[in-house]
Amino acid sequence: MEKLNSAEMGKLWATYMGNSMSTCILSYFLQHVEDQDIKKLLENALSLSKEFQKTIKDIFIKENFPIPHGFTKEDVNLDAPKLFEDEFYVHYLRYVTKVGLSLYSVGIPLMYREDIREFSLHCMESTIKLGEQIKDISINKGLVIKSPIIPTPQKVNIAHKNYLKGFIGDVRPLHALEIAHLYDNLETNVASKALVMAFSQVTKTKKIRELFIKGEELTYKAIEGYIKKLHDDNLPSPELIDHLVTTSTSSPFSDKLMVFHKMDMFSMRVRNFGNSVAVNGRRDLALMYANFLKDISGFVNDAADIMIENEWMETPPEAADREDLASK
Repeated sequence: MEKLNSAEMGKLWATYMGNSMSTCILSYFLQHVEDQDIKKLLENALSLSKEFQKTIKDIFIKENFPIPHGFTKEDVNLDAPKLFEDEFYVHYLRYVTKVGLSLYSVGIPLMYREDIREFSLHCMESTIKLGEQIKDISINKGLVIKSPIIPTPQKVNIAHKNYLKGFIGDVRPLHALEIAHLYDNLETNVASKALVMAFSQVTKTKKIRELFIKGEELTYKAIEGYIKKLHDDNLPSPELIDHLVTTSTSSPFSDKLMVFHKMDMFSMRVRNFGNSVAVNGRRDLALMYANFLKDISGFVNDAADIMIENEWMETPPEAADREDLASK
């Protein structure tokens, strides 16, 4: 059989790592969920995570590829008290499905081996289906604020010379794509803020708590920035969901899992910024995203240092080190 190429290796590895973490988190959520509709969502999501993991593990075994350690039952305490209210699970699932879709959409064009292509398409289709289920529950339970209605254009508009301005003078209103990405970033940050607040509440390690507090502060700074841009054009914004975190101080998850999760969430925002900047047409928004990117990069670097210091960080497959081979 044709060997795995580097893209196939990398995407399978990342998918395995992410789903091993999700298996731990979703298993804990299911210990406390009471709402039956939300419970069904969690069960569906957990079933997919386990299925994806098993398929990748089988592929790796056939390829004599070392199975990543990832996250196991040692990284979750299913007996820990409830840390989140049921509504939070819907917000969380909405976030992780977006991450999954982003991972698969980038990977699919790079997959060439037939079995990997079929698996990648299955992951995408299954995640889209789960995302639609989450969307239905979110709407039915009033847990989502849709992007606002704006006027239908009366004619085709052509950009004028001040179209890109955003600081002073004749600043145009936000266009539809800018609004869409402000909402997408807000939704992600609102879920992230509640999660990192919960993590800072339960970790017993001072250095890691300080990292999470920094992450919460940076996330709130970004939320304020996005909200201001919307409010400047008299547009509504989603509310915080911090109240969906309980007062428990008992950690359901290992420090390793929590640091990895936040490092991963912050890293994914870099891609979100890229998508946002790609459709942006105002210089003030571009500067805002650039400043937030700098903040996030610093957080990811600090988190990576902690992962490396504790020997928690597994690395993706690497190209051959020819210089090292030549010296032997």
